[in-house]
Amino acid sequence: MRSKRQTMTALDQLKGETTDSRGSVSSNENVVAVRGLTKVFKDFWGRPKARAVDNVDFEVKRGEVFGLLGPNGSGKSTTVKMLLGLLYPTKGHIEVFGKSPRHVQTKQRIGYLPEESYLYRYLNSVETLDFFGNLFSIDSKERKDRAEQLIDMVGLSAARTRTVGEFSKGMQRRIGLAQALINDPDLIILDEPTSGLDPIGCREIKDLIVALAKRGKTIILSSHLLADVEDVCDRVVIYYGGKIQALGTLKELLSERDTMRFTSPTLSREATEKVLQIIRTDIGEGEVRVDNPTQNLESYFLDVVNRARAAAAETSGATSGNKVAKYLRGDDAQAADDPTRKVLERLTESKPKETTGASVEPVKPKVDQSKLSALGKQESAPPAPEKPAEAPKPAADLSKANDKLSGLLGGKKPKE
Repeated sequence: MRSKRQTMTALDQLKGETTDSRGSVSSNENVVAVRGLTKVFKDFWGRPKARAVDNVDFEVKRGEVFGLLGPNGSGKSTTVKMLLGLLYPTKGHIEVFGKSPRHVQTKQRIGYLPEESYLYRYLNSVETLDFFGNLFSIDSKERKDRAEQLIDMVGLSAARTRTVGEFSKGMQRRIGLAQALINDPDLIILDEPTSGLDPIGCREIKDLIVALAKRGKTIILSSHLLADVEDVCDRVVIYYGGKIQALGTLKELLSERDTMRFTSPTLSREATEKVLQIIRTDIGEGEVRVDNPTQNLESYFLDVVNRARAAAAETSGATSGNKVAKYLRGDDAQAADDPTRKVLERLTESKPKETTGASVEPVKPKVDQSKLSALGKQESAPPAPEKPAEAPKPAADLSKANDKLSGLLGGKKPKE
């Protein structure tokens, strides 16, 4: 049975939602609304010391991947902390799901991955996720199921029993991302999620972000890695000096309106010359350049690794993550739980065990059944009860025995 929150989410998806080029579900519903947000830090004497955020306005729609960009000290982290209710704004207004970010029920719908992974170093992966799941009062069985799915999803199955203190930074980011998703949040705030990850891990995290957005999750991504933001974000805001310098979709911000690009299959030299002649005649003066498209280094790297993966050895570190955790997949999880589908999977995946060489069955010795039944009857007979030990006779009985013995001896009493 679907929870009330899941039902409300499904109903909300019917209200003016759209789908972008990545397949992400977006709507006109504001998950985050910021108006005139200002934060001024003061010194010990109450005098203004730094204006970290200065009169900022923006909204984040449901199902959107929203990027926060800017150099160090531009106000990104301060904005995130105010969205989480960890800092109070000096001036302005913030709404998260239509309420104050300090609202307890609102916090339960938020998942947060900080820039630095604050984890208990003596807990392993399962214990870490169980701890954070308990903070949200999740049932113990549900916590266990979610922990297993998340560990598998972030590629830490081989390191599940290792303590977090032994993890590399990239592995800590992976378990940090898992703890941010343990409560199945509707709003996910990620601060430098790919920091310390290898290119394969970066690609997996970006794919996960896109998959979560397709499920209607709202994601706010703060990162210095512009390539990551460009791959996953629908809209971005660029900070500088605590103010918004640019805001819009990537297509609006990155399009060069004064140039055009044509892409076609490879042409012969004669056809290329004809096309260039037509273009030069039309534009008059101006440079016309012809080159071959290139892939980025990340795509090339992943292609090389995928070709070499067949020869890879087992590792006790992080591995490639698997599919999105079932409880985060929404309605697709119900199809996965179809009993008919599970039976078919067992039938197609089960294989008889192969044996090498001839198999020899042990020879059973012949036993006389009559003797065996007789022996069984003897063994099954209950043992004879043991005689209880005689209790010591009381003093009166001993006195009577002495008198009788005295009579037999002619009146002489035995020496005591």
